[in-house]
Amino acid sequence: MTIKSSQELVNNALKEIKTLSADQALELVKENKCSLVDIRDIRELDKEGKIQNSAHIPRGMLEFWMDPQSAYFKNGKIDIEKEIVLFCAGGLRSALATKSLKDMGYKNVSHIEGGFSSMKNKGFDVE
Repeated sequence: MTIKSSQELVNNALKEIKTLSADQALELVKENKCSLVDIRDIRELDKEGKIQNSAHIPRGMLEFWMDPQSAYFKNGKIDIEKEIVLFCAGGLRSALATKSLKDMGYKNVSHIEGGFSSMKNKGFDVE
């Protein structure tokens, strides 16, 4: 039995998903063309702060909260008519999460390379 490493999973996901720079994501935010989704753990938000106007969906609940058939579905939590832009602390978890949403059938979904740390450096408002 061969176990794939987490890095292999991330590398495979990156080949299949759309990756945005923090600058590109900031443009989408300014143009009101995306729904920013923070998938970090609640403890990370408490410690580091959160990006203004981003929705929080913990990584462990993402597929359940985004599945209309699930008892955990959060209808109206994010605007799915806009591009769904995921981010985590550094871009690894969000790559896997983006692939997962794509596998579920979401078409207009991407993630931010470098995650929260790059967003802070590019002028996103942190609260």
